[in-house]
Amino acid sequence: MKATVTSGGGLFGPTSITWRIHTEPLAWPAVLRAFQLQALHPRTIRGIAQNCLLDDPEVARERLRRQLAYLTMRTFGTREQAEQAAERVRRVHARLIGLDTDTGTLFRVDDEENLRWVHCVETSSHLEVALRAGVPLTGAEADAYVAEQRRSASLVGLRDVPGDVAELHDYLEGMRPYLSATDEARDALRRSLSPQLSLRLLWPWSRSHGAPLVTQAAALRPRLAALCLWSRSLPAAGALAFATLPAWAKEMYGCHAGKATEYAAGTALKALRVAAAALPERLVAPEIRAARGLMRALARAPGADVAA
Repeated sequence: MKATVTSGGGLFGPTSITWRIHTEPLAWPAVLRAFQLQALHPRTIRGIAQNCLLDDPEVARERLRRQLAYLTMRTFGTREQAEQAAERVRRVHARLIGLDTDTGTLFRVDDEENLRWVHCVETSSHLEVALRAGVPLTGAEADAYVAEQRRSASLVGLRDVPGDVAELHDYLEGMRPYLSATDEARDALRRSLSPQLSLRLLWPWSRSHGAPLVTQAAALRPRLAALCLWSRSLPAAGALAFATLPAWAKEMYGCHAGKATEYAAGTALKALRVAAAALPERLVAPEIRAARGLMRALARAPGADVAA
């Protein structure tokens, strides 16, 4: 199912900071960064690893595809579509349990503490990557993004989540004593640093135009060229994501990167944003293309207050 993008029927909309951030070409590094942070919570990564064959590239790709599809539906779809997508996720997670190998106890994957951790590192990652990529956001707008993401949290039954950047920072700092780079976390990090990309993640974008296969293949060539450049570039998506982690997270993983690495990551993200902006509009995901169109239309309206 494709998200039905409207100006007022979803959780967010063209006046939101969420749309400003999520219409940028930064989903890959943001999602990978979130995963690298999630992995530092022992129960979170054990719940994932014990219920998903991360060592199988096809399974790992499918998990990423579902995650990106849910993110797209939640951000750009109607409220009904977002709620239905969240309900499907909740039904799956409600059946899953994990084993805490440190204590020998079982736990639910949809435990509230786990869900809150996942929500907060996801919110933090999308915001941090956007800021480093040069997306123009004031402090008040960054706070607004965190506050808006409370709507996302409510879809999975969470209420008590940070409402601004300061609260988000305090939450992450408060979680540090409970985090560690377990064997499962290090394995997850290794896999995120060398993700095997699949055409299945790209093909639906072209197929959605309904063109003949030859035309679709021609339209896909610029994507394949960009994909080859990206997969061969240094840093790659996972390494770039890792470079944007907080210093304490990198130290947990045994890496003591300096300011030069952070500067290089910011430069690479800015270059990625500029390069993606030069792509023909027809090569942009349809949901993002539609959202950008609504943002531009409202921005041209007299007295508009739009985050475009």
